[in-house]
Order: sequence, then structure tokens, then C-alpha cells
Amino acid sequence: MNPFRLASMNGLGSPSLALVCAAVALASEPHPPRALAPALSSITADGLLRHIQVLASDDFEGRAPGRPGEDKTIGYLTNQFARLGLRPGNPDGTWVQDVPLVGLTTTEPRFAYSAGDRHITVALPTEGVIWTKRFMPQVKLDETDVVFVGYGVVAPEYGWDDYKGVDVRGKTILMLVNDPAVPDPDDPEKLDPRFFQGKAMTYYGRWTYKFEIAAEKGAAAAIIVHETGPAGYPWSVVAESNSQEQFDLARDDGNAGRAAIEGWVTVDEGRRLCATGGFDYDALKHLAVRKDFRPVPLGVKASFSLGNRQRTVKSRNVVALLPGSDPRHRDEYVLFSAHWDHLGRDPKLAGDQIYNGAFDNASGVAALLEVAQAATKLKQPPRRSLVFLSVTAEEKGLLGAAYYAAHPLYPLDHTVADVNVDGMNPWGRTRDVEIIGYGQSTLDDVLTAAAATQGRTIKPDSEPEKGRFYRSDHFEFAKVGVPALYFKAGLDFIGQPADYGRQKAAEYLKNDYHRVSDEVKPGWDLSGAVEDTQLFFEIGWEAAQANRWPTWKDGSEFKARREKALVPTKKP
Repeated sequence: MNPFRLASMNGLGSPSLALVCAAVALASEPHPPRALAPALSSITADGLLRHIQVLASDDFEGRAPGRPGEDKTIGYLTNQFARLGLRPGNPDGTWVQDVPLVGLTTTEPRFAYSAGDRHITVALPTEGVIWTKRFMPQVKLDETDVVFVGYGVVAPEYGWDDYKGVDVRGKTILMLVNDPAVPDPDDPEKLDPRFFQGKAMTYYGRWTYKFEIAAEKGAAAAIIVHETGPAGYPWSVVAESNSQEQFDLARDDGNAGRAAIEGWVTVDEGRRLCATGGFDYDALKHLAVRKDFRPVPLGVKASFSLGNRQRTVKSRNVVALLPGSDPRHRDEYVLFSAHWDHLGRDPKLAGDQIYNGAFDNASGVAALLEVAQAATKLKQPPRRSLVFLSVTAEEKGLLGAAYYAAHPLYPLDHTVADVNVDGMNPWGRTRDVEIIGYGQSTLDDVLTAAAATQGRTIKPDSEPEKGRFYRSDHFEFAKVGVPALYFKAGLDFIGQPADYGRQKAAEYLKNDYHRVSDEVKPGWDLSGAVEDTQLFFEIGWEAAQANRWPTWKDGSEFKARREKALVPTKKP
């Protein structure tokens, strides 16, 4: 299976070698500080904070798609873009792209398993969470055989198959999180770089892939064992994110091809499940890092039931346009993207019920608005057109970005690049910038040059094992071949102890990520966010102004996709 199953390229034809050679290498030109000075100086901490405070206020009710907070968010964004003098970004003359979603709320979930005279009911959501993405009112599975399938990966390029031809149709499969952790034969304390990029997570390690391959194999239920280290986030994130209303794109088949039940269990529950069948979890995990691993029937029967309350939701991406100044290049587009949604309100909670999402991602939307404002301060717009895209339902699986990529408002073969932000640094200035997915495209080189003007250096992702490249909206553009860049502030904070950055990131992950406590904090220092927002602007400006387009670098899995997507333009 190709883990990046792509939608149709909307009728795009065969690549032109001349175009590929002439149009896809980026030749950045020197920064003209005088031309950019008015734009860059318009980006301020006060401006960022003002937008964050509005979007993350209780009035916006956590910005959940299909709830009153969406209407308020869409209204605020369109008013801000209009105030700046930008044009509506949808060619139909509106500020929005409708995104048809189906909302799914799980009711009365039950998950139990047994072996012999042992009968165990899983405590939900403290020890497990389950749901269905099928558009049906209820699901019930009785006495399904449980099979441990290791990491649940089929990767032909590594000669890896965790299913080994075993028929799992109608069964419950139990999978480990992340990529197979293959030890390096020369140093067992490290991971083998020949498999799954060593320490860095590949798409095979993402939960989205694991549910996709489970559906392809015909599993009735697919359960992932959560471990905080390999997952990159604590159980609370899994429990809270998946205990609320979920969404998917409206699909004609009602998602009939997906596993009837999807879900997670804690590592303690995973151990108990395996032990119920007479197996040691750690021993099974040790076997799973070998290429010759074969699925293990656990001798356990699992049963599930749940109700599934459904509603149709017309959510929206918000789109604004600044037309390019060069008639020969005006129909080429650079996207700036940031998701506007968060987790909404949970009436089941005592006390504070609103997931305000100040950092995630009111701060990113604030940066998008500041970049849009900066673009209007230029004496002359760049040669190519700028598209400011704030997408819906990122928290539900990158759905707004996925919908745009499948139904682009501007042709993908004329889309030069996507520059994406998701969470802006609120803790002060840094000496460094991290590129998530470093080495993928020549946009890295543009960011390196822009950061140098601030006296900052570029570093690769400090936590590649968390798979952050696959967890934000730029990934949906990469999947269809558009060069995409996602970056964050580094960890080397000016005027702070050496471990300050890691400490703040760890505190946020533990205390605030996907929690009601993600609010504007009294001690926030947005001076670093200002510099990062200026980089956000400069990268897009360079891509819109340079003589040549960005390209994926040799070795990137997205390079061939871009070349297939490109067709000859009307201009040489």
C-alpha cells in the first residue's frame, strides 16, 4: 500500500521536462529591506495579542466547527480581511469555501473482552476510547477475535509487512503506536537509520495511517496502544480529543469502507488485554521490531457497542486574496495557511468547559492576519498573487486543508508554495528556528536566508520522533505535490537558561495542550512571535517574487508528485 494515497489531480496532465527544469528551482533574490520595511514594521506584539484575545475569548466558545463559535470566527476573519482591503479569495466572489462535514458524537460506548472465564470491561475514557467514523446510528460487534499485528505497517520499500498474509477481516486488531522501533545493530541504544528514518517518525507511524491500513485489510475494529513517549503526547490528549464530537468529510459511501470501530487503549490496558490471552505485552513488542514478525492471535474475544449521533455540518475555510502585480505571473499563487478551529466546549466538564485554544491555534491565525496586513503595506504587491487561507477542522484530521487540496480554488499546478504556521512562540525571542521536515524543499533555503537577517540560525526538528510534519495542514498540500513549509521557533531562548525552551515546551504539552487551560497567559512575551511572523511573511513574499519556483529536494517523497502535477504554463 502507498501510505500517501492521493486524490485525483483534477485532470492535470503529464509533466513537461522544460517546465520542471525551468520553473521548479527557487532562486532567491537579495532581500530589499527598504521595500519590506513598512510591511515588517507593521507586525507587532500588540497586534498579535489583540487578535489572540478575541479569537481565544469565551465568546468564541472554543471555535468548534459547526457550532456558534464557528460563525463568530468566520465573521471576525472576513471582517479583518475586508478591513485590510483584500479581495474575497473564492473566485465566486465570497470569502469562504464551503467544507461539507458530518459530525459524529459517540453515545453509550462499551468495550469489553474475555478469554476463558476472565471477563473485563474497559473503563472509558480513562483506560480507552472508541468511536466509529461510519455514518450509521449504532455499531455492535460481538465476540471478535483479537489479533496483535505489531505496528500495523505494510512498507514495501523496507520489505516490511506486519500482516504477513494473515486474514484479519472481521477481527479486532491491536497495534503499537509510532513506527517499528528497529534497534541499530551497531548500537542497540539507537534506532536503525535504514528503517523508517531511524528516530524520525514517518507517515507509517501516524495513527491516521494505522486506521487506513486497518480498513484496507478489512478489520472490524482497530485499536492502538498508547504510550506517551512514542506518541508524543499524554493519554489526556487522546481521551479529551476523542471523547467529544468528531468530524469527517461528507462522503458518498458513508465511510462504509472504514473499520466499524476505531480507538485507543492505554499501555496499562494493552498489557492487561495481552495478559488476558496469556501473552506478555513487552515480549510481543520485542518481536514486533523484527522484519520476520508475524501476527499473533491473542486468544481473546472483544465486543463493542456504541450509539452514533450524526449531523450534517457546512463548515468553511476562509480565503482572502491579494492579486499579484505582474500580469504574466498573477495567475500563480502562494498560500499562507493556519487553521482557525479548536475543540469547542465540553458541557460534561465541571467548571471551565471551553477549550479556548489560545496557543493552538488562535496565535497562528493572529500571525496570518498580521501577515495579511503586512502585505497591504507594500508599495507594490509581489509579482505573484498571495492567498490567505484559514482552514477548518484541522483538529479533526486536517479536514479543511484536505478538502481544499481535493477541491482547490486555484489550480494546484499554478500554486507555487504553501507556508503554514500552527502555534506561535509566546515565551520570548530565540536565536534559532526549527524547520519541521527539514531538508524537504528549497523553501528551507529561503527561511535560512530570512532568518540570517535576524541573526538567527536554522535547526532541524528537535523532536522528529513526534512526526510533526504529518500533523498540520501543510501536509495535505505536500501530499498533492505543492512545496510546503512548516516551521517553529527554536529552543535557544535569549536571556534564559539553556534548558528554558525544552522546559516551556514540556510544560505546555503536559498542562495546556488540548486542554481548557490553553488560554492567554499573563506572562506571555510575544517578541519572539513577532520575529517568527516576520519570517512567515518574508518566506511567502520571496516565493511570490523570485524568478523561479520552489521545488522539493532530491530524496523527498513528494518530489515525484510535483513533477507529475506540473503541466506547461502559458508563459515560458
